[in-house]
Amino acid sequence: MELETLIENFKQKDEKAFETLYHMYSESMQGVIYNIVRDKDIAEEVMQDVFIKAWHNASSYSSEKGRFFTWILNIARNAAIDKTRSKAFKKTKQNLDAEFFVDILESSDSLDNSTDAIGIKKFVKKLKEKCKAVIELLYFKGYTQIEASEALDMPVGTIKTRNRNCIKELRNMVLE
Repeated sequence: MELETLIENFKQKDEKAFETLYHMYSESMQGVIYNIVRDKDIAEEVMQDVFIKAWHNASSYSSEKGRFFTWILNIARNAAIDKTRSKAFKKTKQNLDAEFFVDILESSDSLDNSTDAIGIKKFVKKLKEKCKAVIELLYFKGYTQIEASEALDMPVGTIKTRNRNCIKELRNMVLE
């Protein structure tokens, strides 16, 4: 079935379309979510919530504003960030084992292998260093623009502009 038809059926609440899109995108979404929450079970839970939210808000998707994958990826990223900010999540992370911190430390310096869960690593590697830093913090580590601004010691406006320009550059690479 063609993707456009599949998405239209999804918007019309067709369960087969939901199931097909879920199988197409769940692994990618879970990879992105896991990079933010760092817990497999929580990533699965958030990923399922993302698809339910997408199902309920399917009518808000417009192909004129962007690709379906990007739309659902943004829902996943925002849901994962919301989860890490919740009181329940913070409580579960109070008594973490050392493995959690070792994993964070090992992957905090550069884009790690799990970044490639959505197949974008090869494109991100082609970006200039200033773009890599912004993309890594905002999309793969779940930083807010303010947090990225502090981490990179740049004004928030610069972060926003770089983010927009770097995403545009990525989009152009992917479409080539």
